[in-house]
Amino acid sequence: MKTLLDDPGVAQRVFAHIEAGTTDLSDEIWREPVANYCSEERLQAEMRVMRRAPTPFCPSAALAEPGAYLARVAAGTPLVAVRGSDSVVRVFRNACRHRGMQIAAGSGCSRAFACRYHGWTYGLDGRLVHVPHEHGFPGLEREQHGLVPVHAVEDRQGLVFVTQDAGGPVDTGQGALPLILASGQRLFAQRENRVPANWKIFLEGFLEGYHIRTTHPQSFLPFGFDNLTLVEHFGRNSRVTFPFKRIQKLAAVPEAERRVDGLVTFVYQFFPNVIVAVLSHHTAVSVLEPVSLRETRLVTYLLTNRQDDAEDSAAAAARDAAFVGQTGAAEDNAVVCAIQAAIDSGANEHFTYGRFEGAIAHFHRSLSEVL
Repeated sequence: MKTLLDDPGVAQRVFAHIEAGTTDLSDEIWREPVANYCSEERLQAEMRVMRRAPTPFCPSAALAEPGAYLARVAAGTPLVAVRGSDSVVRVFRNACRHRGMQIAAGSGCSRAFACRYHGWTYGLDGRLVHVPHEHGFPGLEREQHGLVPVHAVEDRQGLVFVTQDAGGPVDTGQGALPLILASGQRLFAQRENRVPANWKIFLEGFLEGYHIRTTHPQSFLPFGFDNLTLVEHFGRNSRVTFPFKRIQKLAAVPEAERRVDGLVTFVYQFFPNVIVAVLSHHTAVSVLEPVSLRETRLVTYLLTNRQDDAEDSAAAAARDAAFVGQTGAAEDNAVVCAIQAAIDSGANEHFTYGRFEGAIAHFHRSLSEVL
């Protein structure tokens, strides 16, 4: 199956920009009102969009075997995803049907979920299978008290997509996206931290290369280019390609044989709040969960790019992730936190996104249309 790493047109487009000293440009600038980052009403509306959209919850590799589960909060709702004994992934609202206690925490592998409050127990398919001292609940219908599933779940493209709520689902146009994650990739780390910034300010930092020279002069710039990116849209989603200087070695390779593996970073934005970054030796799936107007929970899943169990590929992935996290990501976080700290200063009524920042404009336009 053809993957994004087999796209020979990427290199040719990069070469054209290098020769001309240009980059991809959007048709126009975009002005986003600063009030949209500061309104609690707007934030609640955005979270309703997240619950109605088919949003990546985790990589399929995080649920690699029957019984594997993962619990976290998504768009304000505690959920638990589990791969059943039939290998089907199901996602439930993480609440016992007795008194509402969460029945799972973190991740692991289990044959059933037993509520640690009173012991009500559920199978991997969500059925209520055991009630301690059940005689104390005369007339209880077990089949009516299973875990409550979300509206829809899809296990595709190496990701588990969750649509939490019914009622006018958001069409994100994800079907047009190329294959991103391969079935053999392995999860080697999972991280969670909080960033004191609005989720949209944080998201924007992933989607343009205009800041590379000034924000990353010692980390990313020596390996890449200043303000040279490819920007593509797939429905409400985007892909931003950041080429490395070493891509120029492909100039001597016939176009049909060019593979950009390790020569670019692909950053995918899955509308509205998920980033999948395919880097040199690893892939990072990052979910930006709003905690409040001023705080974002960042949940990151790190996967190997190689589809084997070789120790050298796992070590290369870990080194790659450490470099990105300790340098470029830390620099980006400092910037978005500084933006958040000044957002109430009264200096700006709107933020202006130029033609170099087309993926950000596409995101805001798509969000405004859905809202």
